[in-house]
Amino acid sequence: MRAARLTGFRAPLEIGAVADPACPRDGVVLRVLACGICRSDWHAWSGADPVDLPHVPGHEYCGVVEAVGPLVTGWRVGDRVIAPFILACGACPDCRAGHQTICRTQVLPGFNAPGAFAEFVAVPHADANLARLPEGMDPAVAAAMGCRVTTAWHALTDRAALAPGEWLVVHGAGGVGLSALILGRAMGARVAMVDVVAEKLAYATALGADAVVNAAEGDAAEAVRALTGGGADVAIEALGIETTTVAALRSLRKRGRMVQIGMPAGAHTTMRLPMDLVYSGQLALYGTRGMPGWRYPGLFSLLATGRVDLAPLVARRVALSAASAELAAFDGPTPPGVAVITDLTA
Repeated sequence: MRAARLTGFRAPLEIGAVADPACPRDGVVLRVLACGICRSDWHAWSGADPVDLPHVPGHEYCGVVEAVGPLVTGWRVGDRVIAPFILACGACPDCRAGHQTICRTQVLPGFNAPGAFAEFVAVPHADANLARLPEGMDPAVAAAMGCRVTTAWHALTDRAALAPGEWLVVHGAGGVGLSALILGRAMGARVAMVDVVAEKLAYATALGADAVVNAAEGDAAEAVRALTGGGADVAIEALGIETTTVAALRSLRKRGRMVQIGMPAGAHTTMRLPMDLVYSGQLALYGTRGMPGWRYPGLFSLLATGRVDLAPLVARRVALSAASAELAAFDGPTPPGVAVITDLTA
């Protein structure tokens, strides 16, 4: 099969022929329809979240079942499916309690297993993780859901319990931040977006943000507290860096809730946080990572209402050969929206 391999950190991906994946006994092999290019892929590409080389990246994917292992009961060749980027075993105590994102033996294509920057990808534990794509869903939109939308959905519903009428502030207007904006609005919240790129803030406004704050022009947290009348009820940090994490905490009202979505890596694995504000403001600080596969139907039901349009998230449909340039672009301010590989042959 054709695949893009990382053979050196911060080096262009090598595109060529590699062996087709073997089908796991409890899994499937998918023909990849589309695969998103995510900041988390950049963490691996840059070495901040190192992987064993050579390696095939890609963790936001959807596809068509091409082969089925003998232990799989729920899937057949030809099914169009999507999987969370955390593939849980489905049998450990955490999985049985519904908390598959903390499965102790989790498999992560694109990180500790070959990913989907390829024509085919193996998906173990298929019965515990796969979800059927709604009829007619654009594969590019489905792929963009694989990490960013699902992570934002789990953060807003499971961790922060965002309620209608509350103020949600999102620090970082990239893919996961825009996903939080779209979903937060659909849940009845008022949403403020914070970024340092005017073009991204304009894009957020076009997607329905109630307010935008350019952090390059002043104290973003102070601006958020002013426009929300005392601070947001919920803050999302969507970049994984100390500056925005501190700003997210400072933008909350008392008893506010913050969810750390951005992955702290490299120099940001240890941060200096204003714990005096957490204490005096009685703030709640949550971590989140991914979404259990069993929650896909609820998200699909929201999409079916017509109140949510995820298509604007997909700003660039690219070929596999363009993946290196998209990854390198994360070194600086990226353009609005997300890039999705939709052509695995070029």
